[in-house]
Amino acid sequence: KVVDLLAHYAKGGKIGLFGGAGVGKTVLIMELINNVAKAHGGYSVFAGVGERTREGNDLYNEMIESGVISLKDKTSKVALVYGQMNEPPGARARVALTGLTVAEYFRDQEGQDVLLFIDNIFRFTQAGSEVSALLGRIPSAVGYQPTLATDMGSMQERITTTKKGSITSVQAIYVPADDLTDPAPATTFAHLDATTVLSRAIAELGIYPAVDPLDSTSRIMDPNIIGQEHYSVARGVQK
Repeated sequence: KVVDLLAHYAKGGKIGLFGGAGVGKTVLIMELINNVAKAHGGYSVFAGVGERTREGNDLYNEMIESGVISLKDKTSKVALVYGQMNEPPGARARVALTGLTVAEYFRDQEGQDVLLFIDNIFRFTQAGSEVSALLGRIPSAVGYQPTLATDMGSMQERITTTKKGSITSVQAIYVPADDLTDPAPATTFAHLDATTVLSRAIAELGIYPAVDPLDSTSRIMDPNIIGQEHYSVARGVQK
């Protein structure tokens, strides 16, 4: 409800999910996958990029328990693609693109509206930086690869809506040392349509999902798009 009211997700849009460890990023992703599968019968693709193997294992088991993944028949609604921390940088740099290709198949061949989850988009950039160093390229700002913007752009621009279907992406974003001006998160921001910020202070009060109503934004928060009543209520809540 808090996402519906304050930080709307545009169909075919890109959403950034910010939050530290333990504030409920993975749980929110689970809920979104569950809602899309149960309420809309849609497909989801989860790309685990350079994160903990344990988290991937937990996610898989939780999805089996909730019925989103079915091992008995072909009614599963989610595809999981993993290239975790223990993989070489080449594999980690490619796994986000692999997940995106799977999502494109569901969109273009099966005419589905697909939810694509990437956890974590920062690790995609980090892997690209490692590959760049191995290739002997001259590093740019803060030691990142000189092709940072094009690497990010070539992936983000494939996330879009066509006549057959749409890909809506939710990307967990790790912010190194909480510095939003770091080139990696700063390059990602340019592509986002909405940001959902999870707050530790709200999580500590036991309120989940711990979405910060003031920091979270959406480009479609406009009375011409969502209607005057919705807009007025949302602004009233923020005040």
